[in-house]
This record gives sequence, structure tokens and C-alpha cells, in this order.
Amino acid sequence: MTYTTYPLLDKINSPIDVRKLEKDQLKQLSKEVREFLTKSVSVSGGHFSAGLGTVELTVALHYVFDTPSDKLIWDVGHQAYPHKILTGRKDRMTSIRAKNGLSAFPNRDESEYDAFGVGHSSTSISAALGMAIAANLKGDNNRQMVAIIGDGSITGGMAFEAMNHAGSIDANLLVILNDNDMSISPPVGAMSNYLTKILSSRLYSSMREESKKVLSKMPPMWELARRTEEHIKGMVIPGTLFEELGFNYIGPIDGHDIEMLVSTLENLKHINGPRFLHIVTKKGKGYPPAEKDPLAYHGVPAFDHTLDHLPKSAPAPHPTYTEIFGQWLCDMAAQDSRLLGITPAMREGSGLVKFSEQYPERYFDVAIAEQHAVTLAAGQACEGAKPVVAIYSTFLQRAYDQLIHDVALQNLDVLFALDRAGLVGPDGPTHAGSFDYSYLRCIPNIIIMAPADENECRQMLTTGFLYKGTAAVRYPRGKGPGVAVDKQLTTLEIGKAEICHTGSRIAFLTWGSMVTPALKVGKQLAATVVNMRFVKPIDEALILELAKTHDVFVTVEENVSAGGAGEAVNRFLQSQKILMPVLNLGLPDYFVEQGTREECLTECGLDASGILTSVEEFCS
Repeated sequence: MTYTTYPLLDKINSPIDVRKLEKDQLKQLSKEVREFLTKSVSVSGGHFSAGLGTVELTVALHYVFDTPSDKLIWDVGHQAYPHKILTGRKDRMTSIRAKNGLSAFPNRDESEYDAFGVGHSSTSISAALGMAIAANLKGDNNRQMVAIIGDGSITGGMAFEAMNHAGSIDANLLVILNDNDMSISPPVGAMSNYLTKILSSRLYSSMREESKKVLSKMPPMWELARRTEEHIKGMVIPGTLFEELGFNYIGPIDGHDIEMLVSTLENLKHINGPRFLHIVTKKGKGYPPAEKDPLAYHGVPAFDHTLDHLPKSAPAPHPTYTEIFGQWLCDMAAQDSRLLGITPAMREGSGLVKFSEQYPERYFDVAIAEQHAVTLAAGQACEGAKPVVAIYSTFLQRAYDQLIHDVALQNLDVLFALDRAGLVGPDGPTHAGSFDYSYLRCIPNIIIMAPADENECRQMLTTGFLYKGTAAVRYPRGKGPGVAVDKQLTTLEIGKAEICHTGSRIAFLTWGSMVTPALKVGKQLAATVVNMRFVKPIDEALILELAKTHDVFVTVEENVSAGGAGEAVNRFLQSQKILMPVLNLGLPDYFVEQGTREECLTECGLDASGILTSVEEFCS
């Protein structure tokens, strides 16, 4: 990154330096942070438009609160890049998401200012409440715990569970709703700012608390006063729900008015109990192309920040697995009116854009609510529909009880399309789909498939859709090996594997993305290579046949070895009293950190070179 001087930001090495500034310097600091963020992300790529929208809020938070003693808990973390810049990491921002670089999300191992590690949404309020309770029990009653949550994340049920609990506890918890899905029109903005000054002032808060003490001794009068206050506030501000949950609601205010933010936060800092501040921001603020198209600039590759567009990708020689799924969904929907598509707020990421446009009445985006998505599918299946739940492998973990109790236990006709299975590269361990073989395989009434190529992905989706019961197809991020896709909707025989290469002595039993590197090694070693296709049920007949003609089995999967597909093979061999050497290769028993997908596979020994080395050492 070309070095540019920033008169204020260059002097900021920690939030302590921010707090040394005069209030009238914060606007200039915000401008410099936004410019620095734009230039650094243009070099590294990463999450962009969300952070642009939280610059003033971040500056104000570190100016008002005594971080890291006071805790800032960022929800998801897309909006936390300005926080990283102000907390001693600005010189490393261009390393973000790279191997051994800064994490894309808040990370407790990275900085004392990252109070809580996060990658999945809707967790901030629960974590902040837990910290507030623990601090109170230690006698640290003056410390502030601040949860910053977006308007998308607050749709998650966990956020409301936390608020429902927090409202009954006298804890120093401040929830800040960063609402960037609407704009404040001038009249409403002016009125809201005026009301906020009143509602967050110490005079109002003092009067409110003293009135409670007096009127609580006269129940009818207290009830009348309470209802009157809620009625008046409910007419002019959308905070009645949060007041009912036990929060002192303030807002909405302009989240880019640094003076208003500082004034409001300073007032709220001296109010006890659970408080809720509603701010309105503009995603992509200050960078016109991102303001115009915040979705396109949500996560970006390296780009030229002096241009008004992102770089165009070269035409792909073949589609990604996500694109394969998206096209299959439309093709199958055209043939079967029972098909319904469900996503928990991942329309673009999971490839449902085209389906949502062609079949809007059959498309359901349930917001960031994975538990609801799965049980919604169960309910639809009860009425004869065939729901397809498009969800990242890592996010299905959040609906595990619903998967077992509401779908599999009732053997309902639901297909799960699990994107981002296995390692995901720069997004790191919070987004890796490392565990789905293991957490799915132990559930009764489910079949599990993993495609080795693009055409097999389409075939497996068709197989799972036409299967009468619960099925899952898990596929990796990005592109496959480039196999041509048959436009016909054909199926595979359930539980039947495919021999890709016939050899002797060693037999590779492989699943999904690992078929291609294992086939390369297998040919080199003159070994048999099998595309197992099904994690459950495994092809037991073929395993028995191969056990008679081979000396060693090598199982290879892009899933943790513990409880994975390799263990299914071990268990079957044991049940048949077959004693033979089996080498299980899979993801290691630790969380694999970020890097390119290729770097991560190499680290885990799951590229061709690593597989070859492991087999040679095992067989020596």
C-alpha cells in the first residue's frame, strides 16, 4: 500500500491515543480512518462496506469508553475493521485474511481489545450480558459491556433470547443496534435527535428513576405513568418492543453524526441497567461506489479504489459448485411444483438469486435464523412439500437440535444442500465446514452424499430430492475439477460407490473433494481408487470385496477424522472381524486457521503431495 500521511491517525497506536484528542478532532479522525480503510482493503480485499458504515461509531466508542477495561463485543465482525485500525493493528491491515495475517473477525488471541471471538451472528448480546454478570459478581460494577449488533443479526432468535434475559437483570449492558437498512429523512432525523438528547440526558434518567421509587408505592399511579411514557415514546420512536423487554431505549439517531454519538454515549455511560441505542448508518458510507451498491462491496477482492467499479473476473472455464446448485434448483423446480427453497439470509452466497427471481412464491429467506429455517422446512414437508434448505455447513451446526428432533426423528422429506463444506480458506475456522460428516453420520434416517465433481453434484442433488426422507449433499467452496454437466436430471444408486482406478495392494476410499488428489496419488502408486460418493450408507459390499484383494486401506476425506467417513469404514471392518491396516486421512484435531484453500489443504496434508507422503510412511 502506498504510504499516505494521516495527521491524526498516524499518532493513534491504541484507543488511549484516541481519548487524548479534543472532541472537535474526532470528525477529522473519522475521515482519516475511512480513507485508510478504503486504501488498505483495496490492497488486501476483505469485508468493506459494513466497516465504512461504522467508522464514526467506532471512533466514538473508543473515545467515550475505557477500552479494554470496558468491553466492545462486535456481532459477526464484518463491521470491525475500523476497530482493528484504532487498536494497534493498522500497520498489519493489508495482511487481513491471509495466512499468518490478521483475522477477518474479532479474535481474542489477536488483541486484548477483541473481547469476544466471533464469526457467526447474533451472539454479541448473550456474550456481553455474560461479561456484565461476571463483572458484577466480582464487584466491578462500573465497567461497561457494549454489544454492537446489525439489523440483520438482530433477527436471529438468540439475540432476542439474550434481550429477554437481560431485561430482568440489573447489569451494565449497552446494546447498540447498527441499522443500515433504512435512512432517516430530515424531519424524522431532527426530531429523533432532539428526543434522544432528552431521553439520554441525566436529568431525564434521574427523574425517571426517582419517579419509579415514588410511584411504585402507588401501584395504580405507577401503572398509569408507565403506560403513558410508553405510549408517548411509541408514537414517535420505534422502541416500544425493547422497552417491553426491560431496556431503556434511545434513538434512532444519525450514526454518522460524531458529535451526537459522543454526547449520547457519554450520557448512556452514566445510566445504569440495560440500555438500547438505535443508530442509523449508511453501509458503504463515504465511498460512492460502495454507497451505490453496498452488497457488491460487502466482501471485495483487491481493487483500484480510484475507479468506480470492482475488477471484472475473467470468464470462468467452468461453474462453481454454488452455481451448479443454483441452476439445478431452477431446473428441478420447473419439473416439480413441490420444491420450495429456503435460505437463512444467504441468497447470494448459496446461489438462490435466480431461483428467487423465477419462483418468488416458492422462495423463503427467513433472515439469520437457522433454527427456524430447519423447522420451517419440517412443517412444509408435513404438508407434502419438498423443501430444499440451502445452508452453509458451518451454519447448519446452529440448528442441530432442529435437524435431529424436527426433521430426522420424524423422517421428513427434506433435502439439505450444504455449501462451503470442508476448508474455506480466508474466512478461517469460524466458517469452515469441517464437521458435517461427523455430526450428520450419527443421525438415523439420513443419507449423506459428497460429490467428486460438478456433474456428480447435480446427480446427487437430484438423488436427494427424489429420495423419500431426509438427505444431505455437501459440497466445497469454489470450483470442481471441471467435469461437463449433463443437463438431464439423473440419479445415482443410493449407497453405491464407483471405482475410478483399478490397482493392487493399496485401496484408496475417498469422498468428495479428495477424490481428485487421491486419484493422482493412486495412479502414481498403482493403487485402486474408489469414489465412495456416500458417507451414509457406505458401500459395504464393495468394501468387503476390496478387503479380499488388497492389503491396506487408505481413507481420505475433507472432514475431521474424528467421527468421520473413515471411522465408518473402520467400524464396518471391525463388525465383520476383518483385521487389516487402515490409514485414516482427514482434517486434524485442531481448528485450521485462515489462508488460501490450497495453503490450508497443504497444512493438513490433504494435497496430493501430503497424501503421498502419509501413505509412503504408513506402508514403509
